[in-house]
Formats: sequence, C-alpha cells, structure tokens
Amino acid sequence: MAGGGTGKRGLGTRLVGAGRKPEWTGPAVNPPVWRASTYLYEDTAAQEADRLPNADGLFHYGARGGPTQWALCDALTELEPGAAGTMLYPTGLAAPVMALLSVLKVGDELLISDNSYDPTRSFATRALKDYGILTRFFDPLDIAGFAAMIGDQSRAVLLESPGSLTMEVCDVPALAAAAKARGLAVLLDNTWAGPTGFQAIAHGVDLSILALTKHVGGHSDVMLGGVTATAEYYPRLRQRSLMLGQQASPDDAALALRGLRTMAVRLERSTTTALTIGTWLQQRDEVAAVLCPMLPGSSGHDLWQRDFTGGCGLLTVVMNGRDRAARDRLIDALDLFGIGYSWGGYESLALGVHPERDRSVMGWPADNFAVRLWIGLEDPADLTADLERGLAAWAQA
Repeated sequence: MAGGGTGKRGLGTRLVGAGRKPEWTGPAVNPPVWRASTYLYEDTAAQEADRLPNADGLFHYGARGGPTQWALCDALTELEPGAAGTMLYPTGLAAPVMALLSVLKVGDELLISDNSYDPTRSFATRALKDYGILTRFFDPLDIAGFAAMIGDQSRAVLLESPGSLTMEVCDVPALAAAAKARGLAVLLDNTWAGPTGFQAIAHGVDLSILALTKHVGGHSDVMLGGVTATAEYYPRLRQRSLMLGQQASPDDAALALRGLRTMAVRLERSTTTALTIGTWLQQRDEVAAVLCPMLPGSSGHDLWQRDFTGGCGLLTVVMNGRDRAARDRLIDALDLFGIGYSWGGYESLALGVHPERDRSVMGWPADNFAVRLWIGLEDPADLTADLERGLAAWAQA
C-alpha cells in the first residue's frame, strides 16, 4: 500500500499514529487481530471482480493478509520517505531472501558487502548457487574497488551498514550511485538503525530490509521480517513473495504494531546507555577496542554523523589479548546479560563472536576475541557493575 508522507511531526508522534487507519481500527485504538484464511463475497460477480486487483486493502484470501498485516505494512512504509510499499515475512532471514529472489534470475551475479549477516551470506553462496546465480564479496569501504568489480552480469548489490559483528559504516549513497550507474538494484539490511535512524531509500537504496524481530518487535517474542521498496521494485517484490507463499501471521503483525508504538522510547534508552557503557569500556585496560560508530573517534563515526539520525544499543567489544577461554569466562560471569542470539529486545545480551568465520575479503585476526553486547533497558549502573564482574573473570589466570 502506498505510504503517506512523514510530514513535520516528530518521530514519537509518527510512531504512535502510523498505520492506524479508521477503516482498519474501527473505534479501537489498535487494529484488531484479523485471523482469517477465507473471506466471503456477496455474490459471484464480486468474486469475479476480485480476480485481478492485487493490493493491500482488498480482501481476497488470507495469504494476501488482512487489516492487521496491512496496518503494519502501511506504518513501515510511512516511516521510509520515497517508499511505495512493504511486504512482511515470517522471519527476519526470509526478508533478505525474498528481496534477493525478486531482483535476480539464472545467470545473474550478486555482489555482497563482506561484513553482511552470515545467514544471508550462506543463502547467497549455497541456495542462489543452485539457481545458477553467482555471488562475489567486496570490501564496502573501498568504493573504487566496488565500482571496478561490477560486471556485465551484475544485477544487484546487498549492503549492510553498520556491518554485522564488526560495525563498519559504509558510504551508502556513494556505493548506491556506483551501482545504479551500471543498472544494479541496491539492497540494504537496515536492521541496526532501522528507518527511524537511517532513511535508506532517501540515501539511494531500492529495497530496505528489516528483521522486525529486533527493534520493532522489541520484546523477544516474535519472529518477523519486512522489506520496504521503491515504486520500481515493490511490484516485483510483492509478486514474487505472494508467488512463493510468503506472509506473516496476523498475531505476529499485532505484536510488531504494539512494539512499534514504543520503539522511539526504547531506542533512546538503549542508545543512551550503550554510549555510557561504550565510553566506559574504552577506558578499560582489558579492552582493545569498542566497535560502535556512535562513539566519537570510532571508525565510521563521521559517516554516521552525516547520514544517520539515530542508532541502537548494539556494539562489539574486542578484548585486549588473552584467549577464547578468558573471553568465555567473561561472558559466563555475567548475570544481567543473557547468552543468546538476536538482539533488540528489552533485555541485555552478550555473545562471543567470530567474524573470521564469515569474511572472504576483509579478514579478521583469529586472535581478536570479541564479545557482542546488546544493551537493553536495565539501569546503566547495574549493567556496568555486571560487566565489571565479567572483566574481573576475564583477568583471572
């Protein structure tokens, strides 16, 4: 569904009102959860007339969604200036998968930034390979090198900024311009900042990918993905997604709508706390580096200041020497930081990461032992004290 303009209202105001069309909510504050596989027609003429239209807002069959899903799609489209529509998927990974399948065909070549999300890399190098699609990786910080590697069969580029695990910020507008000069579709995994922190389409992106499980859901209780696209690419995305039976459940869409309303408040809190903790960690002898573009002096900070309007509480801490056992002692000693995948929820998480396993071009020293931290909504002083215990365990002989 076509998105409305963002207007001059503040972010919090827009998040509260996005997607709340009266015809979908009725007198309720929130769109009701429409659980339906079958919608009934008044007569055969109405059923026949419905064969050709294919858009949100038109009842057809449950696989095309209903008001609960449409409300979320509409809200996400409203948050992305220049967007034509949004499609929903049952997981965060399904979002980049469907975005790629909508722009690639047999014999095409895909270029992927080397710091992209590992499951997306695996899909490209394994599943897409089976479909006769070649994948090549590039250093997203080398704009000239990227432009030089675009070939006659190149059809799309997939970016992620900041990069997965190692948090490099790339010059999205410059890379997008180089790609579009050669006719490539530009895809961006925008999960870290989301549309409230980085307006992807306004910076040259054609398809903006979100793991809605993260910030939008916000409560670690929903699996969901979304892709928001321009007018050029949205029809292709929608057609291919419905062809392959992709849709999210109305219950999951309702949970995401609930999370969307408080997302600005949660992001502000986790971002502020992350900056406090990141600055504190930078002063610790146990820490070699804190990878977070929001921190002044960090790699990518200038680009972050130029292009972003917000961030989040995800950062990576590189330890100063020792070994994996020491790194694991640190994590195991934490009480408030749970050990688990994902991020973006209200609870803090810590995870040992190994970027060297997921790099083809950029490289990562195998002895750079790193911990990815998601900073949740706990009190900053309590999280700092918890990390103090972890660092003490790391230092044990």
